[in-house]
Order: sequence, then C-alpha cells, then structure tokens
Amino acid sequence: MTSPYTLVFDLDGTLVDTAPDLITALNYVLDREGLPPVPMASARNMIGAGARKLIERGLEAEGRAVKPADMDRMTADFIAYYADHIADESRPFEGLLDALDLFAAQGHRLAVCTNKLEWLSKRLLDQLDLSRRFAAICGADTFGVQKPDPTIFRETVARAGGEVKASIMVGDAGTDVGVARRAGVPVIGVSFGYTDVPIADLKPDRLIHHMRDLPAAAHSLMTA
Repeated sequence: MTSPYTLVFDLDGTLVDTAPDLITALNYVLDREGLPPVPMASARNMIGAGARKLIERGLEAEGRAVKPADMDRMTADFIAYYADHIADESRPFEGLLDALDLFAAQGHRLAVCTNKLEWLSKRLLDQLDLSRRFAAICGADTFGVQKPDPTIFRETVARAGGEVKASIMVGDAGTDVGVARRAGVPVIGVSFGYTDVPIADLKPDRLIHHMRDLPAAAHSLMTA
C-alpha cells in the first residue's frame, strides 16, 4: 500500500453529471429573455467555467451579447433557479461511489476543487449524500481565485489536511489540466465530462473512460 495521498476532484462533469440541471437552468434564463433553448447535446460542452460563462456561451450560441448589468441580472436569476433545482436530475457518474469507498478504505484524503460557487457545490453534494466523503469542498469564491490558478488547488489540499507533493488532480477539462500543471502535480483526465477541447488533446498523465478505472490510474501515479 502507498502512503496516503490527497485526491482532488473537479465537480461538474467529473464527480457528478450535472448537465441536465445546469442546462435546464440556462434555458430558463434564455426563455425569460425571449430566446430559444439550447439543445442539451450541444450545451454540455459549454459547462465548466461557472454560471456567468455558461450564460455568455448560451447567448453567443444565439448570436447575442448583453450589457454587464443585464448579465449580472441573468446570472442572479440563473443561480436562484438552479439552487432550487440543483439535484433534480444530477447524479454521480457510474462507478464513482465504489472508487471513493476504495480510496477511503486505503486511507487517502478526498477533496473537491471546482469553479462552481462553494455554497452551490455543498448544496449539490449534500443532496446527493456525497459531502461527508470529502475533507474539503472548495469553490470559485472560497479563496478568491479559480482554476487554473494553482492557489485554489494548493489551498484545497491544505484545507483537506494533505500535502501538495502527495496529491493528484482528477478532472474533465482544460482548467483541471492547467491547475495541475501549474501546481506541479499529476492529473487524471476523464473522457465523459464537459469540455470544448477533447481531454485527450490536453495530454493528462492518465486518461480514463469510466470511474471504475480511476483507482488503477491513481495507483499507477502514486507508485510511479
């Protein structure tokens, strides 16, 4: 058995398939603006940089731009609606719970590092009965910086009681690969998440296509 590591997870598109509820909230806001809905399939890759960016991308898909004050209002409307419907359809990816159970049994720490707001992240994980599994849940507003700024990763690991030199990032997009590279830690990419650039093109240290493959990928990095 290897020494304890801290496994740091992205949230949307990595731990949980949140696309159904996020896109429903986006389309709620677009409908209020008199715009047509964004199809679920094409909207999945708009997710990953926070609520405001998701709305911007949704507007861009319709060839629209709005003033900052209107964007502020739309973002507030989005968050209010999304918070009330945060786990209507969102579910952990298949195989996740077994992987987390195995890591916990091996003595490894688990943490969440996301560009979602912290309180929304905790609400989602609470409703899915996942919060208790993580030593730290940190979001875009926790430390005042977002991924790929390495500060959010380092502070998340510290809050979880771990050490950066014994940590691994797990994520689905460029911000996750970027934060790992800047923090000087290995990264496991998941191919089933949300990204406008295929995760394989970003050259993560390991690439998995199902959560059942995560323990083996992490172990190979721990023992490399």
